[in-house]
Amino acid sequence: MTADPVLVEIVEGTLASVEREVETAIARTARSPMIRDAHDFRAGIHDRKLRKLTGRSYSALVHPVARDFPLDTMRPGDVFFHNDVYTSEGGIGHLPDLCVTVPVFHDGAVVAFVQAFGHHDDIGGSVPGSMPSHATSVFEEGLMVPPIKLWAAGVPNQAALTILTRNTRLPDSLSGDLDAECSACLMGARRLAEVFDRYGRDAVESCFEAILAGTTRTFRTELLAKIPDGTYVWEDYAEHDGVEEPRLHRQRITLTMDGTAAAPLTIDFTGTSPQAKGPINHVGDAADGNFLKKWLAPILRNLADSPERMAQLDVNEGVVPLIAMRFPPPGTLLTPVFPAPTNARTFVILRLLGVLAGALAKAVDGRMPADQETIRYTGVYGTDAAGEPYLMREVLGGGSGGRWYADGEDTIHVVPDSRNLPTEFTESRFPFVVERLGLAVDSGGPGEYRGGLGYDKWIRMLRDASFMSIADRSILACWGVKGGRAGQPFAVTIDPGGPNERYMEGLVDGEPVRAGELIRIRTTGGGGWGDPLDRDVDAVHRDVRDGKVSSLAASVDYGVVVMGEPRAATVDLPATVALRERLRAARPSGRPFFDRGPGYATLSGGAPHADVDLLPDDE
Repeated sequence: MTADPVLVEIVEGTLASVEREVETAIARTARSPMIRDAHDFRAGIHDRKLRKLTGRSYSALVHPVARDFPLDTMRPGDVFFHNDVYTSEGGIGHLPDLCVTVPVFHDGAVVAFVQAFGHHDDIGGSVPGSMPSHATSVFEEGLMVPPIKLWAAGVPNQAALTILTRNTRLPDSLSGDLDAECSACLMGARRLAEVFDRYGRDAVESCFEAILAGTTRTFRTELLAKIPDGTYVWEDYAEHDGVEEPRLHRQRITLTMDGTAAAPLTIDFTGTSPQAKGPINHVGDAADGNFLKKWLAPILRNLADSPERMAQLDVNEGVVPLIAMRFPPPGTLLTPVFPAPTNARTFVILRLLGVLAGALAKAVDGRMPADQETIRYTGVYGTDAAGEPYLMREVLGGGSGGRWYADGEDTIHVVPDSRNLPTEFTESRFPFVVERLGLAVDSGGPGEYRGGLGYDKWIRMLRDASFMSIADRSILACWGVKGGRAGQPFAVTIDPGGPNERYMEGLVDGEPVRAGELIRIRTTGGGGWGDPLDRDVDAVHRDVRDGKVSSLAASVDYGVVVMGEPRAATVDLPATVALRERLRAARPSGRPFFDRGPGYATLSGGAPHADVDLLPDDE
C-alpha cells in the first residue's frame, strides 16, 4: 500500500508524541532519583517486525521478548520484563538497566511495541548500586532476569515482583519505578492502538515503511555520500578494568566505505583487545550488531551540511541496512564469554562513539567533532541520622568535543533530557551539603574551537559515609583533532588541602569519607578542534571573563596575554601577537593529527601517539 504523505507526517508526529508522553509519565510517577530526577531512561516504539520507529534516542531491543514469547501468544495487558545482559541480544549493557516491553494490539493481533529502558539505583550484587568495580563475574553484579511476563493480561505477577524487590537494597524505589514504567507503557500502547483504530492497519504500517525508508534514503544520500570510498582505521582505549593494573584496553574500528554496495559502510572491530577480567566488557555482537548499529549511527549526523540539518535527523531502524559489522571471535571486549562482568561497559560502548568519529575524521579531513566522555557514575552511601541506609548516585556529564564550526557544549549528558541531581533535592534527602556546582575551569581542550567544560562539584559530608565511582578517563583524556589539544581528565580529590587529602582512581567501590570531609569531583573536558593559536582573541577574552579559561591558560595554551582580574580583564594585543609568533616558532614539526594528552604516554611505554594505520599483531 502506498503511503499518503500527509498521513506519514501525522503518524510520525504521533509516534514522537506517544514516546514523549510515556517518558513524561515515568518521570512524574517514578520513585528513584536516578529515574525521576536524573532522567536516566528513555522510551522507544517498535513495529511488529521489531524495528525501532522513533529515533530521538537509542533504546533496548524487542528481539529477546519476541524470541521467548511468540507474538501470537501475547495478550492485551501483557507486560514483559528483562535485564539479563547475555540473553538480551545486545540491547542490555549491564544489570541495572531494566527493560519493560508492552505489545500494542489491533483486531486481536500484535501490531507494535512500546518499551521503556532505564538505569535503576540497585538490583542487588556485591556493592550498593550493583556496579562493583572489582567484579570478575556477572554473578557479583546483581539479579539476572531473562525475558519474563511481569504482567499477564493486566494482572501483575506478584511472585516475580516480590523476587525483584527482595533482591534490591532499595525495594520501595524499585517497586515504584516498575509501577511507573509498566503503567506508562500500557498507556502508550493504548494511545498507539488508537492510531490503528483511526486509520487502519494497512495505512499505518505503510507509514511505518515510509518513515524507515526515508531515514535510509537520507542517511545514504546526505551523509554517507560525504565519505570518500576507502578504508580508515582508528582506535582508542579504556585505561583500567578494576582488577588488573591500568593498561591500554584497545577498541579498534576499521571503517570501509563502498558507495556501490547495498550496505555501503562496513565497521570491522578486528584488533579489539581480549575481554577484560574486570567489568568493562560489552556484549556487542548479538543480533548481528543491531543495537550497536543504532548506537553508533548518530555520529554520522555530524556529516550533515549544517547544525540545523543535523538536529533534524533521527536515528531509527532505517540506518540498519546501511551498515555491515564484522566482529572478532568470542573472547574480546566486544564479544565476551559468559559470565564475564559488564557493569562498567560504558568504558567500551562510549569509547566506540569516539573511535568511529576518529575514523571518520581521517576520511573527511577532520570535519568531525573532537572526542568527548559524558557518562560517569559518582555517589555516596551510608546511613542517615535516623539510621536508615541511603544511596545517592548520579550520572555527571562532561564537555563535548570542539567542532569545525563551534566550541563544544559544557556538561552535556549522552541520554536525552538527563541531568545532574538537583542540589535542593539531594541536600534535603541525604546527609551532605553541595558547596559548589559549576564548570571546571580549563577542563576543555584548547583549540580554535575549544572543548566543552566538565563539572566541578564539591560535596561536604555531614556524616561518615563511603564514596563510589565508576569512571574512565582518569589517566587518558578526550583527544583533540586537527591541531586541537586534549581536554582534562576526570579527577576526584577527597579532603583537598586537608590533612587526609587523597586522590581517587576512576573505579572506587567504597572509599571511607569522614564527616566534615569534602569530596571534589571534576569531570572530563572535551577535546579541542583546530589550532589553539588560531582561536579568535575575543573568544579567549570572553572565556577568561566568563571563568571558563584562566589567565594563565589563555597565555600558555592560546598565546593571548590577559591583564587584570578575570571579570574586568583586558587583552594586550601587541604582546599577544608577539607571544603567538614565539609559540608558533617553538613548535616541533610534524605534529600528529590527533592529540591524546600526556596521560597516554604513561600507559603506552612513552609513545606520545599511536600509529593505527596497520592492524596490530595478535595479542
